[in-house]
Amino acid sequence: MRAGTGYDIHRFREGGATEGLRLGGVDIPGVPQLEGHSDGDALIHAIADALLGAAGEGDIGQHFPPGDPETAGIDSRELLTRIVRLVAARGFRVHNVDSTVIAEQPVLGPHLASMRDSIAHTLGIDPSAVNVKATTNEGLGDIGEGRAIAATAIATLDE
Repeated sequence: MRAGTGYDIHRFREGGATEGLRLGGVDIPGVPQLEGHSDGDALIHAIADALLGAAGEGDIGQHFPPGDPETAGIDSRELLTRIVRLVAARGFRVHNVDSTVIAEQPVLGPHLASMRDSIAHTLGIDPSAVNVKATTNEGLGDIGEGRAIAATAIATLDE
């Protein structure tokens, strides 16, 4: 068994565009989108880095460089699907994922189960092997002031 960790942070888009936040593969309407080359899904990006780390395969930026026109605006679930294929080609299977979203806004409790299901479906594992938690930054820094969302994740792989 191998383990890897991941972290990501994205600011909310300036100007208050409220086309909908995508987090954990779930669209949350009425909340500004996150900045990013892809869809800015900080939770999926943290999980991607955790999987790549566990497989000894670098990080998401090495595989999908910012500025690559092929991945501009792409759904981060597609990036995660490609990473799962890479991990499988290296002889590993995703065992489980535990993650935490750090955000002052929006209230994430009502969306956590949907995020877990979306992530599990993308990873091809049972939802019981995925955990998504949420916490705040107690008003501190960009996250605490509601200007950004961050996520951490740990993933384990079976050989």
